[in-house]
Amino acid sequence: MFTERAFGVLLHPTSLESPFGIGDLGPGADRYLAWLNRAGARWWQILPLNPPGAGNSPYSATSTFAGNELLVSPELLVVDDLLGAEDLPEAPQLPATHVDYGPVMALKTALLDEAWRRFRRTPGPLAEEWEAFQLEQRSWLEEFALFTALKQAHGGESWHRWPAPLAGRDPAPLTDWREKHRDEVGRVAFGQFLFFRQWRRLRERAAAVGVRILGDVPIFVSYDSADVWAHRELFRLDKTGRPEVVAGVPPDYFSATGQLWGNPVYRWDVLASGGYRWWVDRLRHTLTLVDAVRLDHFRGFAAAWEVPAGDETAAGGTWVPGPGRALFDALTRELGSLPLLAEDLGEITPDVVSLRDDLGLPGMAVLHFAFNPHDRNAFLPYNHRESLAVYTGTHDNNTSLGWFLGDAGDAERDYLRRYADSDGREPHWDLIRLAMASVAALAVIPHQDALGLGADCRMNTPGVAEGNWRFRITPWMLDQAAADRLAGLAWLFGRR
Repeated sequence: MFTERAFGVLLHPTSLESPFGIGDLGPGADRYLAWLNRAGARWWQILPLNPPGAGNSPYSATSTFAGNELLVSPELLVVDDLLGAEDLPEAPQLPATHVDYGPVMALKTALLDEAWRRFRRTPGPLAEEWEAFQLEQRSWLEEFALFTALKQAHGGESWHRWPAPLAGRDPAPLTDWREKHRDEVGRVAFGQFLFFRQWRRLRERAAAVGVRILGDVPIFVSYDSADVWAHRELFRLDKTGRPEVVAGVPPDYFSATGQLWGNPVYRWDVLASGGYRWWVDRLRHTLTLVDAVRLDHFRGFAAAWEVPAGDETAAGGTWVPGPGRALFDALTRELGSLPLLAEDLGEITPDVVSLRDDLGLPGMAVLHFAFNPHDRNAFLPYNHRESLAVYTGTHDNNTSLGWFLGDAGDAERDYLRRYADSDGREPHWDLIRLAMASVAALAVIPHQDALGLGADCRMNTPGVAEGNWRFRITPWMLDQAAADRLAGLAWLFGRR
């Protein structure tokens, strides 16, 4: 999949500009595609598109199949006659530089509720498309809509705190609840219809300007999700429905006590006995939305760090074997050649490298980790290989300017200056140039780095619970000079 030299830009759609407090799939996304086209980018990398759960993280979603309805564009709803222009607030009192999720959710929910009421009164030309969507997505949509309506009715509580018949999926009470709340369940499904309809439009526009979408599939799913609630037999839960062990990573660059993610881990033996059907459906569905997929925490397919439920840190975990090649053989049999990128960062052991190379998947190199002069590691550009995606940094890193000015030590800064033959005044562009010049087939630049933004524009800090996933671009950050500079480097190093 990544055999031709190209480069991409990393920016999640929530970070786009819009007048409604959060990026969406409307005019701001169109403007961003135009900027990517001018920059010569052939790829737009995004984070998971799923509805965020705890901490507003797209990696802790309430469904691995559903889309984030906060990304629905109110302006496009006006075009579809689902809202009137008078329904849109003229100047929402929401910040333009970051996402304030509470007020954003209130605003977007009210607008989508009104769109649902209008549609229910007068379905109009979308009625046939709505019916077809419900049939096409039935395998996950019905469960997600019911789960979300139940969660809303119970004040946002995790499903294990609902009344036992509902938490335990007792058929009769569940059917009765669904019938009594058909409108609420329908409203959730309608939000999904709008998201997927608008996303399809954006994909078509991206293809028209030669931009492909690189998506993201986290290996684990959130405990408080429709996936676990509806398919608990696939996860290591006890008789009460609570996790026996949870996922994380051992102490690393980001945290001295490791990262305790809290996701339930899979019963890989149960999945294998069913031909890994749930994973096949998951990846098939994702590949209808994007052109290629970054597999987050690839190392977990070789072995995952499992922590006893109830531990306060991840330090007491152990490595437990994953499914290995068997899962990918099942995926290939069902789906054919897989356009995958392995996120092989962290504590990478020989079994992870062997699995990645056996599958022929490209891995990742992050330049922030390259310039320890005492560790001539694989991330240094002279160690790169063609089957690789090189990043200046990722959504989990500081911005490159923030890294250079704050996180990097004196020895790292000096090594980068000498390696790049630079005075260090534009360290972000030094790293961009090294990434573009790399032999790696794909180079990916976080949007913040192309604009020289500082640590206050970081997207996520692993291990820190608050203040993440909030970054947004403002109009000046679609700077044409930056786009032209990227395009010049892309031409110079054969990436356009």
